[in-house]
Order: sequence, then C-alpha cells, then structure tokens
Amino acid sequence: MILNKNMKNIIRNSLSSKYQRFVKRGFSGITASSRVLPDFIIIGTVRSGSTSLYHNICEHPSIIPAAYDEIGYFDSNYHLGINWYRSMFPTNKEMMKTKKDTGHAKTGEDTPFYIWNLDAAKRIYKDLPYAKIISIFRNPIDRAYSNYNVGKRAGTSKEFVGITEKLSFEDAIDKEIEFMKNNSLQKSIEQRGSYLSKGHYAQQLKIWLDIFPKEQIHVLSTEDMEKSPETTISKIFQFLDIPEYTIKNPQRQKYFKYPQMKTETRAKLVDYYKPLNEEFFKMIGKKFNWEV
Repeated sequence: MILNKNMKNIIRNSLSSKYQRFVKRGFSGITASSRVLPDFIIIGTVRSGSTSLYHNICEHPSIIPAAYDEIGYFDSNYHLGINWYRSMFPTNKEMMKTKKDTGHAKTGEDTPFYIWNLDAAKRIYKDLPYAKIISIFRNPIDRAYSNYNVGKRAGTSKEFVGITEKLSFEDAIDKEIEFMKNNSLQKSIEQRGSYLSKGHYAQQLKIWLDIFPKEQIHVLSTEDMEKSPETTISKIFQFLDIPEYTIKNPQRQKYFKYPQMKTETRAKLVDYYKPLNEEFFKMIGKKFNWEV
C-alpha cells in the first residue's frame, strides 16, 4: 500500500516520542560499529546549568552533539551495552567531514547525575579512559533551593514531572539533616528530598579525582558562566583542545520564579556550607564567588 503525505503525517504524529526515539536508536544501533564514542562528558551537577552549558559547547563548529541530552548510560542504562551508547553519537564519516571542514572534530554528552555515582565514574574510566570530564557547580544554597522548588512544581506542569514536594523548605532541609546524621552521603543523595546533600561537592568530586588524572577534569561555576560566559566557554574550548570560537547569544541557566528564601534560612545554610565549601575550594585550588 502506498501512503500519501497526509497519511504519513497522521501515522508519524500518532507515535509517542519515546517510540520514535526507540525506532531511531534501533536504526542507529545497526550502524553502531561505524559510530564514535564521546571525547568529553559533562557529569554535573543537577540544577546548575549543565544542559545550557552543553548546548553552548555544541555551538562550536568542531563539536557534533549527541542525539539526546542526559543519556544516562553509565548509571541507569549500562545494561543496554556499548553499542546502544554508540548509537547516540556521530558516525566516523560525520566526524571526518567535520574535521575536514574545521580542522577538528569532537563529540560529547551531558548527564548531571553522574557526579555522585561511583559506579558511573568507574565505568567511564573503564570504557573511556581518555575522556575529558567537565563539571559545573552552583552555589550550593541556590542549587538546593532551586532543586526544592522544582520538587514543589513537579506534577503541576509538563516541564516538571515527579512527586510533588509537600514540606516547606525549612522542614525539608531539617528532615534531611537528621537523615544524614545516621546515613552515608550516597544514601542521602539517593533519597527523595535530597537538597542539601547534593551540595557536598568535595565528596562528590573526590570520586572522580581518585579515578581520573586531574588534568582530565575541568571545573567551573554557574556564577562564572552567568557573569563571563565568553571567557568561561573559551577556557572549556582550550581544555578540549579546539580553537577559539565566539558563541553568539550563549544560553544561560533556566530560572523560573519562586518565593525568595527566608533571610534566616539563608543565614543558616551559609553556616552549614561554609566548611564544606572551604574543603571544596582547597580541593580545586580556587574559590568561587559564594558565601563562605
């Protein structure tokens, strides 16, 4: 049977986005052996602008993006196998053309949940020992409050899907602090309502520094990206060994409106994070413009 254009459109539109993705990946999987693996991975952190950063990096003419954001292969989808992962990336032919046109060719992905996952770090080193690792960190107070407000909005719009947070921010962080007293950081992070523990950056970054050479890891802040996007992105291009390139209208971290944090709550979190931030700054050898 020959389908006219309208019928094809009807059929195409009736497919769910997940099914379409499955079909596309199935086709790409057939050509997996002719596809490359990533040169770099953005590993975190959640609610810090990692997706915007990735899209900015991929504006460089020498970089070909992955098929999707937040692939999650090394934590949630590792059982699908390396050919499934390869199916997310460009073919050798595409890379060769880009190199011919620009002099360089790179590809990469971003999954901000890798940052605290020891298994993911080990798997990446096993499969991609020479990959460049990038992580963007936000003031942990602002990151926690943003994460909380996403939880409050979950289920209220198409953009935010999940279990809606019922507690006030103050009750939620008090509950989390109590939980952390008797549980590991990893277990705390894995709990619903883990807003503060995801801001224990030194312990998370240490996972990667214990596995990868320090020169393969690039750390930056959300605040630097907001204040000086051109300079911050330029440093990343240097890290990736690709030429300078000016990004026009760089994307910024997406913010949505929510009530201002209570002054006393912020003061409490400044004290809470002060020693943790100092440990983190000592580890990376520089300070970010956060409350300390």
